[in-house]
Amino acid sequence: MVKKRQKDISDIDQKIISMYAKGMTTLQISETIEDIYGFETSEGFISDVTDKLLPQIEDWQNRPLDEVYPILYIDAIHYSVRDNGVIRKLAAYVILGINAEGKKEVLTINIGENESSKYWLSVLNELKNRGVKDILIICADGLTGIKEAIAAAFPKTEYQRCIVHQVRNTLKYVPDKDRKAFAADLKTIYQAADEKKALAALDRVTEKWTPKYPNSMKRWKDNWDAISPIFKFSAAVRKVIYTINAIESLNSTYRKLNRQRSVFPSDTALLKALYLATFEATKKWTATLRNWAQVYGELSIMYEGRLPE
Repeated sequence: MVKKRQKDISDIDQKIISMYAKGMTTLQISETIEDIYGFETSEGFISDVTDKLLPQIEDWQNRPLDEVYPILYIDAIHYSVRDNGVIRKLAAYVILGINAEGKKEVLTINIGENESSKYWLSVLNELKNRGVKDILIICADGLTGIKEAIAAAFPKTEYQRCIVHQVRNTLKYVPDKDRKAFAADLKTIYQAADEKKALAALDRVTEKWTPKYPNSMKRWKDNWDAISPIFKFSAAVRKVIYTINAIESLNSTYRKLNRQRSVFPSDTALLKALYLATFEATKKWTATLRNWAQVYGELSIMYEGRLPE
């Protein structure tokens, strides 16, 4: 049996941590250990074992970062967390960077409930305090206050609305029978050769679908200033910016946690599970993004003097 307060992580601890990483609850882990090893472990003991991760998580959250990130994605996944007997919805904000070598890296995970410019400014300032001096593009969905926070923390950074989310939000209330045709029409906007052609496509699509779905295209017009930066780039760069496979594959890992446990007992329990899931998902991240040399060359010209030579 492992002594309760020992600091090293023994075999049984590793197995507990591995089960926790797969999204199992402390009760499920306790029952599994009894089935396999034939001895009882309390949920408190299992919680103590997983608490050994907390110093590692803190080190990871505070590790130094690169000075420049060409692209950063910010995304939110929502979880139910018990707090003093009340179940609350909390958002886990994941910041994923593409570094100058074209490799993906999770910079931080923040658990919060109130999106505001003040909140986002503190998140971005934390990145600055860890060594980040410049970000070319921040790609995010319409998080409250993010635009103002970016302008304050990184004035030269371009804010790009996430095209995938934009399309998804538009189609959310469109029935199946029209979804395919509507999606194909939206593609004519964000795959247009330049902004002028994109605006013409926006007018056509709005005219065609608004009579049937009155508010469906309103967000495109309202958010145009944060959608339009993408049109100055070639197809190769656009693909990196709006094909968010990186964050989508990460999200599918995080969503598994939601499927496996409907409520987390605390925000610390959620942070431990997210940290382990992140480590599991990012182990395979060794490759450079496709066509990165071309993308990097183009970004170097567009954002002259801001990327390492």
